[in-house]
Amino acid sequence: MRCTILVRRLVLAAICAAAAAAAASDDGGTKARDVGQGAGGQLTDARIAAVALTANKVDIEAARLAMRKSRNVAVKNYASEMISDHTSSNKRALELIRTLGVSPEENELSRSLAQGGQENLAYLKPLTGREFDLAYADYEVGYHQQVLGALKEKLISGAQNVELKSLLESVRTLEKGHLEHAESLYESLSK
Repeated sequence: MRCTILVRRLVLAAICAAAAAAAASDDGGTKARDVGQGAGGQLTDARIAAVALTANKVDIEAARLAMRKSRNVAVKNYASEMISDHTSSNKRALELIRTLGVSPEENELSRSLAQGGQENLAYLKPLTGREFDLAYADYEVGYHQQVLGALKEKLISGAQNVELKSLLESVRTLEKGHLEHAESLYESLSK
């Protein structure tokens, strides 16, 4: 089981590294625009909004699956927290998007997050009991590391609007707490 989890973490890390490398590539702007950046290599607020909304949706879907499948109280409590916090984050983001008159613009990074979320759900669905709980907790650790990395390296620095940047900074604080909780959950389940 632990070997499977380590392999999944390595795959997740490879996907994240590939996405980051693609986003950082400088080919005159062509590839950059494909991964959520506008001309000149700058992320647009519309594309950042799509990434943020997708990231929340992906974690909500995983948490809903955990609520249905897990029998572990700690896993269910964590999943409930993810649903509540990410639903709230999406509501705040949607309010800001409406205020700013920005339409979220799907991009390679948002599509990659959505696809990764679907692959995770497909992986988790057949699992049961402790195996499911460990895999879900492990995924949450990796996912929140990925989201924190994207916030630090691309999203916050790429946000043009001060209010969007502030929202992303508050999300970063929340995500740090989620990561710590996921790590603690995984550790307790591993005993």
